Amino acid sequence: DTAAFCAHYKVGMNQAANCVVLEAKRADKTWLAACVILGSTRADVNGLARRTLDARKVSFAPMEKAVAESGMEYGAITPIGLPAGYTILVDQAVADSVYVIMGSGKRNSKLAVPGSLFVSLPNAQVLSGLAKISA
Repeated sequence: DTAAFCAHYKVGMNQAANCVVLEAKRADKTWLAACVILGSTRADVNGLARRTLDARKVSFAPMEKAVAESGMEYGAITPIGLPAGYTILVDQAVADSVYVIMGSGKRNSKLAVPGSLFVSLPNAQVLSGLAKISA
């Protein structure tokens, strides 16, 4: 979806941000977190994200669960307005961006926000190396 959006609207993949909902597990506890990365990268879910969340296992949350728990539409989830309690992992490259284009919670609209906004979100952690360049 990101590549098609960027091609259609002539937005660079490094100017688009994606927010994915992660499901973390440790022992009998399961919780959700969000991960914000540039469209030109992929999240290091089983490395830095897992260690930062102190989880035994981390995976992408099932679509139905991500939509139900976030209250947002699939493909448009944004860290802005997530329910309280979500840890929000933000790649340093996103935080350093002058602005990024990302989902607004609804598929028919986008947000253009300064990367510095993510630093101020509740439970946000900015991490260098959270994302890797996509192959």
